[in-house]
Amino acid sequence: MSIIYLDSNATTKPADEVVDAMTGALREHWPNPSSTHRAGQAVRQQVDLARETIAEFLGCKDRQIVFTSGGTEADNLAILGSLAAQNERNVLVTSRTEHDAVRDTAEVAAEAGVEIIWLPLDGEGVVDCDALKDLLSRRADEIALVSIMWANNETGVIQPIETIGALCREHGVRFHTDAVQWVGKMPTNVSELPIDLLSFSAHKFHGPKGIGGLYMRRGVRVIKRSIGGSQERDRRGGTENTPGIVGMSVAARLAREWLSSDERKRLEALRDRFEQRIIAEIDEVRINSAGGQRMWNTANIAFRHLEADAIVLVLSENGICASAGAACASGSLEPSPVLLAMGVPEDYAHGSIRFSLSRYTTDEEIDKALQIIPGVIERLRGSLSAV
Repeated sequence: MSIIYLDSNATTKPADEVVDAMTGALREHWPNPSSTHRAGQAVRQQVDLARETIAEFLGCKDRQIVFTSGGTEADNLAILGSLAAQNERNVLVTSRTEHDAVRDTAEVAAEAGVEIIWLPLDGEGVVDCDALKDLLSRRADEIALVSIMWANNETGVIQPIETIGALCREHGVRFHTDAVQWVGKMPTNVSELPIDLLSFSAHKFHGPKGIGGLYMRRGVRVIKRSIGGSQERDRRGGTENTPGIVGMSVAARLAREWLSSDERKRLEALRDRFEQRIIAEIDEVRINSAGGQRMWNTANIAFRHLEADAIVLVLSENGICASAGAACASGSLEPSPVLLAMGVPEDYAHGSIRFSLSRYTTDEEIDKALQIIPGVIERLRGSLSAV
């Protein structure tokens, strides 16, 4: 059975050029880049060149990039590293719709005595900037970090990052954004934005898994969380993942080329057509966050009175890959905490499925999916009524 892959927010297929570059790095550039001999320094040059490519992709200097094992570690470093570096500040501000890498890290910090303030959201999951402004005006000198994701991994909702960052900059508060679902899918130039820390991950834009990074504005200091050697300018210990870094740089180059085209508009129209057909052909359906500004590739669709895990399983048996919320939370029978925080009714939240496209998604795949999905929902509802 051919697979219709509509789970690109979980991961994307590595580009052929990425696989080739990584294979070459594994075969030829295997010495340790920290070694002082000629072979090690040849590998160091590959890492440095890759860092330059990625920095150019993000609009910053190469020394502002810290390589990590992915978005989760980058988020951890930004949050816990910022708290540790600012002992005089003991407040973390974030939202309930963040990825687990931020939300759960906040909970861990709370256990250590950090005060967590959860910002209110509107019905689309967008942060209340007026509430943030009021909070900053009263308690700015207590806040170590504000952490708000750029694009939501479940709904695709885009946060007003420029406004949030400007408010933080005005009040002298450090601002971090989890941009894992943004970088590589939308143009990014951190030098033009009031962002102090930004997390990204290669496998979300057709690069390899196990490699990502953290952009750090000049002058921003964090205490490293990975204790070991002095790699990454003593900000993250551990031997660099050279094949992953090389692969990520190729993925960044390809993404930059793709972003210069009009393909995003075509894919957004394809996503919209997909949603419209689902609504037209299936009863008791809602598009979560339909009224908000969303990423071009994400559709979070709720099927009332059904369980998301059951839908995902039957879709998979019919060749469609989708997910019930975040991939790292799959297998849970509880509705998504992100959707509940937005106020989505439980009878819809339980049956919410995330369909996410990539730049490789075709019209033919969407047409075939639209032939399958209504029948899957009808059978599931039929079996439910028969119980």
